[in-house]
Amino acid sequence: MTSTSHKPRILVTRAIFPQVIDRLSEHFEVETNLADDLWDRAELLRRLQGKVGVFTTGVERIDADLLAQCPELKICANMTVGYNNFDLDAMTAAGVLGTNAPDVLTETTADFGFALLMATARRVTESEHFLRAGHWTRWSYDMFSGAEVHGSTLGILGMGRIGQAIARRGAFGFGMQVIYHNRSPLSAALELECKARYVSKQELLTTADHLVLVVPYSAASHHSIGAPELAMMKPTSTLINIARGGIVDDAALAQALKNRVIAAAGLDVFEGEPSVHPDLLTVPNVVLTPHIASATEGTRRAMADLAVDNLVGFLVHGRAVTPLNPGFTAAA
Repeated sequence: MTSTSHKPRILVTRAIFPQVIDRLSEHFEVETNLADDLWDRAELLRRLQGKVGVFTTGVERIDADLLAQCPELKICANMTVGYNNFDLDAMTAAGVLGTNAPDVLTETTADFGFALLMATARRVTESEHFLRAGHWTRWSYDMFSGAEVHGSTLGILGMGRIGQAIARRGAFGFGMQVIYHNRSPLSAALELECKARYVSKQELLTTADHLVLVVPYSAASHHSIGAPELAMMKPTSTLINIARGGIVDDAALAQALKNRVIAAAGLDVFEGEPSVHPDLLTVPNVVLTPHIASATEGTRRAMADLAVDNLVGFLVHGRAVTPLNPGFTAAA
């Protein structure tokens, strides 16, 4: 049996495709988590000792305290596009690179965002529960009548790659009028490609029939949608969150749904997930899914492969594929 002692040591924090472990094992001595245990902070720290790289899933917090206790660590590779689990300033100061997995999940996530919009607007979950409970005994003209999707106004908060993909689906597939708000407007060419019009956040909230959130999470975007913003929306409107938990004040949203401030919501992400605010579980006009917007086998495999490419690229060849740290110049 060939010794692996000369290979750099890395940690994979959760269970992942066997083919991904095989790829990593070609270059590294790999410690895996095939049991898919949920390690606490102390266990993660223990497992990271002596590791130069870690394959993360977007939930493991990498901060100054952890880095101080893991002096050999050189790279943390998220298999997700989001990276709010990384303290990039602390990582840069410690000479540790962070990477993520953009692009490969754009279209799949946009597909799911639109599926969630459709399910929410047309009251799919609510009506299924009604049917399963045996309450469907006759037809009526207004039974579970929902909101129109085709020809309605689609609002998008956050107009990155996923937001643009959702805009294209709405404009070209459903004839929707697309408006958006972003930190800065898209180029005229991109706006034309998406058939989208830039508006203020206030106009977005007051005008959209269906509002989709795809803004990155940060301290600045925390609770971007709370009670004041929900009160500005139409009582017939729907809210879809496929961005990150914390963008929406879940407690305020549950209250708004209960009081019919807005018609319905579709949520794939939650504050403090996998916990869900208990009030959201008591209102019927919400569609809830467990953070699965990128969950197709092909896309999840592509995400994992990109994390591998970053680990191999940086630790073996000296250059990561999708580095995150601004101005990071350290070599592996």
